[in-house]
Amino acid sequence: MTTVVPTSEEDAALSVVRFASELAWADAGPEIAEPQVSRLCMEAEEFIVMGKWLELATLMITSAELIFSKVSEIDIESIFTIICNLVTKTENPDEVMEIVKVITAKVIQQPNEKPAVRLKILINLYNLLETPYCQFYVYIKLLNLAVDGKVTEYIIPSFKKIDSFLKDWKIGIPEQRELFLTISNILKENKSMSKDAFKFLTNYLATFLGEDANVLSEAKEEAARAIVEFVRAPDVFQCDLLDLPAVGQLEKDAKYALLYQLLKIFLTQRLDAYLDYHAANSTLLNSYGLVHEECIAKMRMMSLVDLSSDGSGKIPYELIRETLQINDDEVELWVVRAITAKLIDCKMDQLNQVVVASHPTDRVFGQHQWKELRTKLVTWKGNIANVISTIQANKVTEDGSQVAQGLVVR
Repeated sequence: MTTVVPTSEEDAALSVVRFASELAWADAGPEIAEPQVSRLCMEAEEFIVMGKWLELATLMITSAELIFSKVSEIDIESIFTIICNLVTKTENPDEVMEIVKVITAKVIQQPNEKPAVRLKILINLYNLLETPYCQFYVYIKLLNLAVDGKVTEYIIPSFKKIDSFLKDWKIGIPEQRELFLTISNILKENKSMSKDAFKFLTNYLATFLGEDANVLSEAKEEAARAIVEFVRAPDVFQCDLLDLPAVGQLEKDAKYALLYQLLKIFLTQRLDAYLDYHAANSTLLNSYGLVHEECIAKMRMMSLVDLSSDGSGKIPYELIRETLQINDDEVELWVVRAITAKLIDCKMDQLNQVVVASHPTDRVFGQHQWKELRTKLVTWKGNIANVISTIQANKVTEDGSQVAQGLVVR
């Protein structure tokens, strides 16, 4: 089979056009094929001379699917490296965006055919771009391709850099919503990443702050999903869902009011409240796939955190036993579980049958908790400044004494 052997930038583009044209007209016979190939190559030359890079990209990408089906993966990557490089030819950001749209539209057209190669092509295209919004556009296409082609494992590692990406992209609220929700949907398919999926879902819901009721209604289904995911997650014990208007709208919603009530129980009440709720709404819990025994286990942990937050710092074993509704010999087991989950920092006084707790985790971490944290940080900063001032003052005094002693000696 013919291979692409570029010798210069112009020759590279022409080589791709010739290669793709010969491939497309291979079954037509030389009498028909050669004139067609010559015509397409002449068009490509004209576009290069006139600097019509969008038209050239459109011409080069025409036979993309044929290339994917009949060419080796190495040659596919080489061909698309040349095509993608066209975005560096123009300084017009609008033209760059149009070239990007032409390329991505073809690359994602058949996601199940060589999806990993298609991902590589889009990653290469992303790295060639300098326009932030173009980068974001390609990244979203990458995510969708990974989902449709069932190769999300290749793209998941990039999620750790999302905060950095957002600073570079400077995208608006609608784009942020699309990004956060897409990532959350990808991660929720992986059980080991449920915590990360919940984080991105919360980020999505947080973008609705300040929106009116009409816009908030767009997030209703995802807000309900966030509640279910929080309740279900065995390793998530803290959230700010109650502070989010997108979630708050469910409180009086005909369909989701009971689900909102469940969230309030998990974040503000104890096990007995959940058991009463379950007795009246077991069918609802089952419909959301929530397992009663798992909910009890989580509520016991949440209740233990609540006990440690009462202020005295000392929790009698008997109170733990009654609140968690467990046997005497299970008290220390649940305390150890809470310590292991880093929910409480405590010591067990077995002699006096008391748990001495310190630094409990806040079940709700919203605006009030942020204000408290800010106050503590300001106080800490002030204390540090005072310590530094004291050290500097003592140093000045000490230096002065040494100078005085030197004068006496002389």
